[in-house]
Amino acid sequence: MIEPRPKKSFGQHFLTDLGAALAIAEAAAPSPRGTVLEIGPGKGVLTRHLLDRGVQVVAIERDRELIPLLREVFADALRSGQLVLIEDDAATADWGAALALGPGPWRIAGNIPYNITGRLLERAVHHASRVDAVVFMVQKEVADRVAAPPDSEHYGALSVFVQAAFSVDRVRLVRRGSFFPPPKVDSAVLLLTSSRPPLAEETDLFRELVKRAFSARRKTLRNAWKGLRGLTSERLHEHAASVGLSLDARGETLSVLDFDRMARALASPDPT
Repeated sequence: MIEPRPKKSFGQHFLTDLGAALAIAEAAAPSPRGTVLEIGPGKGVLTRHLLDRGVQVVAIERDRELIPLLREVFADALRSGQLVLIEDDAATADWGAALALGPGPWRIAGNIPYNITGRLLERAVHHASRVDAVVFMVQKEVADRVAAPPDSEHYGALSVFVQAAFSVDRVRLVRRGSFFPPPKVDSAVLLLTSSRPPLAEETDLFRELVKRAFSARRKTLRNAWKGLRGLTSERLHEHAASVGLSLDARGETLSVLDFDRMARALASPDPT
């Protein structure tokens, strides 16, 4: 069988570094129990390591040219039921239904395309209550943002939304030469472990506070949150003061818990 070449339109960069694939598999399958939902198996480098670790693998692949290759390479695993292969787009597929095809505990893993990283991280956050962990290989710049602490160069809305649901650890740096074709940037493997309970409840109000706070990094919260939900400056100040926040601060100085406290205060009828 002629192996399909990477498709630029899919953002495909096939992982060739077996050490990196093993590191992802070890983080995603620390024991031979449960199910790993693999996002974009590609040519199956990571898939092989996951199967070798004894877990059930449910893999979602959108590239129709790769499906026959995967079916041939993993014929035994498909026959035994250890591998389930789904032809679909992971950006829109039903992850809940896919996870339900195997036993718990559940984890999600993948070397994900740069061009849909944001969408897949958002979906991972929405499934944080269902899974134990998510292990993604992402662009190093994105990893820096996801893992950034408050009041640092890379801290932003993405940091807050991911850290509200997960604790974040970097597994390893992966150089651009570890892929075919090599991308223009380096990558990093992130281990996102679901927080029980989450640090913050991602309500509409919470999202609005975070997005406004980072819409212009040099703005103070007083200006970023001006007119929020029709509140006067005085009422906004009262709510902020009730949770120990100064409206003269900038959004990048607030922690996840700070945003959560402010959202809860605003959801209450009166500041306390």
